[in-house]
Amino acid sequence: MTNPLPSEASINKLVGHKFPGGSYTIAHWENFLLTECTGAEPLPDNLAHPVALFHVPILGAGTSIAEMFSLGQAEPGASIRIESYDWEFYKPLQEERPYDVSGVITSAERRQGRKRTFDRIQFQFDLHDEESDDPVARTIVTWLYRRSTQ
Repeated sequence: MTNPLPSEASINKLVGHKFPGGSYTIAHWENFLLTECTGAEPLPDNLAHPVALFHVPILGAGTSIAEMFSLGQAEPGASIRIESYDWEFYKPLQEERPYDVSGVITSAERRQGRKRTFDRIQFQFDLHDEESDDPVARTIVTWLYRRSTQ
């Protein structure tokens, strides 16, 4: 048995949804483990590995992968596909430096593929230096929520 298809209107209404926001500091140990996992050498001058942008914006904005699944009404057993993760760096990420993080859903729309229906939802997360308020990075995450059709 499949779940009912979420209404297109409920998906479209997600545009403009703001996450609570918050602060995130990349700890030295966290950066060490992330860097080690990539097989890279530690970066000089307390620079954080860019791969931190996979999780720092989500956690710093006060949300989670589970909430992002829930907002898009992900179906149990149906896959969510990644369309893209676009990263813009205005300044290098650093360890032990607090970042203010905000997040918003910028796009949410129903699409019909050749074989199935899916909802395309785009999340934008912005990191600012907590001391100077200068922009540090932006990440735009686009997921495709595959839908079962009856």
